Parts: sequence; structure tokens; C-alpha cells
Amino acid sequence: MDRRQVLKTVALSNAGAVLGLSSAQLRAQSADVFPSKAIRIVVPQPAGGGFDFVARVMGEKMAQRFTNGVVVENRTGSGTLVGTDIAAKAPADGYTLLLGSVSNMVLNAGLYKNLSYDPVRDFEPLGLAVGYSYTLVARKDAPQKSLAEWIELAKAKPGQVTYASAGNGSGQHVIAAALWQLAGVQLTHVPYKGAQAAYTDLMGSRVDLFFDLSSTARVHVDSGQLKAVAVSGPQRLSMHPQVPTLKESGIQNLELESWFGLFASPKIAAKEMAVLKASVIEAMAAPEIRERFEKQGGRFLGLGPEESRAILKRDLTRWVPLIHSLGIQPE
Repeated sequence: MDRRQVLKTVALSNAGAVLGLSSAQLRAQSADVFPSKAIRIVVPQPAGGGFDFVARVMGEKMAQRFTNGVVVENRTGSGTLVGTDIAAKAPADGYTLLLGSVSNMVLNAGLYKNLSYDPVRDFEPLGLAVGYSYTLVARKDAPQKSLAEWIELAKAKPGQVTYASAGNGSGQHVIAAALWQLAGVQLTHVPYKGAQAAYTDLMGSRVDLFFDLSSTARVHVDSGQLKAVAVSGPQRLSMHPQVPTLKESGIQNLELESWFGLFASPKIAAKEMAVLKASVIEAMAAPEIRERFEKQGGRFLGLGPEESRAILKRDLTRWVPLIHSLGIQPE
């Protein structure tokens, strides 16, 4: 044993003597402090998207409280299924969190008959941080300016108006399919492998319409490459105040905001769960977090566990039957 090891052992022994504890007990007590290692946030989508952005904003802030840090881990595959399933099956020790959204916590429950996880039974909400509306955008050379005009065209020419999505069963597909069903019109769905390919054809006027997250659509609307027709959230967006909501456009029973938040295993011990919930609430309370989300076009939520659970159950009740009635099938 070298000199440093000797001094460390003596220090531990002296501290133990003062507290009436042995060196072994001190080490055990130190190991019991939660978290004693880095916490990981599983993101079921690739880096660079909405899921990833929210996870990194929250993770950076939470890491200021946890000295061992917070690691964002992108686990992709089968839409959002792979990463969400990994989080559901992780040890219930408090070291694995999930970045959950309407997509993996609600829409998947309607799309897949044999979902490998249960959004309510397998996950405990820690808090919902932000919500993003969807914006219906149209090719810039189309003469139609309002949703009513597009619906009128679709009624006159059934099946001839086209709408893009980022793939069958994607959030973009579900919200658009629900809209056209409620409007009583028939449009042709053109699925793409990701939003970027959809935008390429939309800006090339090879497809007519696309419903995408407002934060992403904003770039193309602001540049004048696309026209914003309507937004899916409960209120107009500050970044595009002139764009009406679906309700204002005559669609009364359709509203979708893609919320994002953190979830954990409900089997985590109460002590560790309390630490996690407190850390998420503390992070969301920071003014700079709200500023970052709003700057990206989001609506800050900052909801605690109970409110988050109520919203999850509300959206499951609302969307799962609707998806079943639409007959949407995942890829």
C-alpha cells in the first residue's frame, strides 16, 4: 500500500470513529447515495430531431444537480419501438429514463396490436416539458390559401390531392388521416422514409400537402419555400400568428400537440423516484429551459407527474380508438 492509500484508509477510519461507523460501513453508505453513477436518458429517435433536442436540454440541466452526469443515448429502430422497449425492460434502479412523446406513448398503442410495452403500466411520468404543434404546409405554387379551399378542391377531385408523411403510422400520417376523415374528403397518401424526403418533393411541387412538427416546418415557411395552412394545437403560434388553428379553420373535433417529457419505471424505489421527480421539476422551473423550448417554437408545459399522467390517459382514450377507426397500419 503506497502513502496515498495509507492516508485514505486512515482518513476513513478516523471519520468512522467519529461517527461510530467502520470504514466498510462508510463506503457502503457512500455507495447508497443516489445517483452514484450517470443517469441515461433513452431517446427512441436519431440525434438531431425533436426527441433528441428535448432530451439534451433537460439532460444538461439535470446534470447540474447530479455530479455523475446525465447521458443521452439514442436507441433507434422500428420507428420509436426499439428504444422505448429498451427503457421498459431496463432494471428498475432509477438509472434509465425514457424520453416519451405522443408518438411512442400514445400513437403506438393504436397502431400495434401486440405492443411490447404498456405506456401506463410500464412507465411513471416524471414530467412533461414542452408541446409542439403540427403545421399543415402546402406547396408554394398552389393557388389554395386556406384549409377550406383545399377541402373544396379535394371534394371536387377525390383522390387527386396528395399529402406526404414521414412513413405509415408516423405522427404526420395519423394527424393528416384524421383531418381528412373528419373533413369527409379523400386524399392520396404518399409515405416517405423521413421528413426530409417529404420536404424535397413538396418544395419540388411533386406532392401537395404535409403535416409536420411546427418547429421543423417553420424554417421552410419563413424562407417562403412553403405556405402554412393551419396548425393543430389549441392556439395559434407566436412564430406564425397569422396561421389559424384547425378549429378556426372549421375542424371542430381535432387537436394534436406532440408533448415531450421524461418517464421512468414505476418499480423504482420510492426514495430514488422522489429524487428523479424533484430533479425533473427543478430543471423545468429554470427560466432558461423555458426560453430554449419557446425559442424553438414549442409551448412550454412544465407539468408535474400527476398532470402528466392525466394527459397521457386522456390522449390514449382520444387517439387509440380514432386510429383503429382510420385503419392505419404501420410499415
